[in-house]
Amino acid sequence: MRSALLYILKEGLDKKCTNLQRQNLNKIFRCKLPVHNPICTWSKVVHSPFSSKQNSTSIQTEKGKDINLDFQESNEQPKLAPTLDSAEAQLSSLKMVFRRIFVLMMGCLGCADQPTEPNDNLQESKTVVDESAISTTTCRVRLSDGRFLAYRERGVPKNKCKYRIIIVHGFGSSKEMSFMASDELLDVMEIYLLIYDRAGYGESDPNPKRSVKSEASDIEELADQLQLGSKYYVIGVSLGCYPAWSCIKRIPQKLAGVALVVPFVNYKWRSLPDDLTKDDYRKQLCLFMICLTRYTPGLLHWWLTQKLFPSATALEGNPTFFCDKDLDVLKNTPGYQLFTQDGLRKRRVFDSLRRDFIVAFSKWDFDPLELSNPYPQNESSVHIWQGYEDKVVPVQLQRYVSQKLPWIRYHEVPDGGHLLVYDTVVCEAILKSLLLGEDPPLYRPKLAS
Repeated sequence: MRSALLYILKEGLDKKCTNLQRQNLNKIFRCKLPVHNPICTWSKVVHSPFSSKQNSTSIQTEKGKDINLDFQESNEQPKLAPTLDSAEAQLSSLKMVFRRIFVLMMGCLGCADQPTEPNDNLQESKTVVDESAISTTTCRVRLSDGRFLAYRERGVPKNKCKYRIIIVHGFGSSKEMSFMASDELLDVMEIYLLIYDRAGYGESDPNPKRSVKSEASDIEELADQLQLGSKYYVIGVSLGCYPAWSCIKRIPQKLAGVALVVPFVNYKWRSLPDDLTKDDYRKQLCLFMICLTRYTPGLLHWWLTQKLFPSATALEGNPTFFCDKDLDVLKNTPGYQLFTQDGLRKRRVFDSLRRDFIVAFSKWDFDPLELSNPYPQNESSVHIWQGYEDKVVPVQLQRYVSQKLPWIRYHEVPDGGHLLVYDTVVCEAILKSLLLGEDPPLYRPKLAS
């Protein structure tokens, strides 16, 4: 499509130049076209009555170049034409306007700045944030493939703690996410928390080969490099639960326990019955968003960053997506932002979110609902925490998951929504359940008999 559009643009400029020749105008058109990546200069020279013959003959061309049409590979930027008079200035302004319109059209069609497939020859990945903006105090580890993962620590020092927990943030979040367990509880229970930026988020390098498997590999390598021991705990939050599922599948022997907090459900899991999801509007929304993010990323990027109509910001404070308790969190928690247009306007940030969403909601290489109990001797435990009032992940789906996997301990917060990690009481209950095996009656699901 890109080649066809560029060909149409070239043909249109050819006709325009022919018309200008007939009108005896003199102008140099120079524009950049992508031909095998090098900068290509396209020059057209015609004659004009605005200049004398002496002036027209003063236009110099490089030796061996065709003055009428020249595609040449060059690393130099095209030089501007000589100073234009008023008529030529108007033509130049019109050309700039049309070029911007054309670029906008290309962007909406997903042709401009569209991410390419992973390149095996890629030597170095670019970070989502500028390296110069990274604080010198940021803690980062270098992985075996050369990428860096950034992280922060909370609680008791690693060498003095009793429990080591890795927290995996969700979609559009970072290591700065809130997990509202009090510092007093962390000290009393001797808990060390490690919260890291997943690939492409915050100050971590993106992974152009991101997959469900690579997310578990990142956690395993992060834990090994930071010497968390032979076993550690993992808490996944929302979309950050697919790395946790991958850990249960691939490295169960390294997990002392796992808590899946408001885990999203992938509608492409093979074992998920159609009669349970056929009337769920979220399923159709997910399928639509997958098509949009996969095939028209430029259009989606424009829609999320334009200011004419509500887009990403319409999610915040919308009772369609959040229950009353979630709305209170959005209203009263300082600094909480779901998405911001300023953040999404950075194309690298948008691309990272896009890749994460596609991996999460595309077909996986395994079905979590078909997993067998990796801990038959109860040497470790897996928990699901779900809000009854959650409008992002419906409670009916989570109950079905818990019924299919009876070895998972299911907890349900009666008045909870999707933002459970902003509730101090719930966060502390999650820790006590995961580490001490507590099962508070308040959070036992009230299933119909």
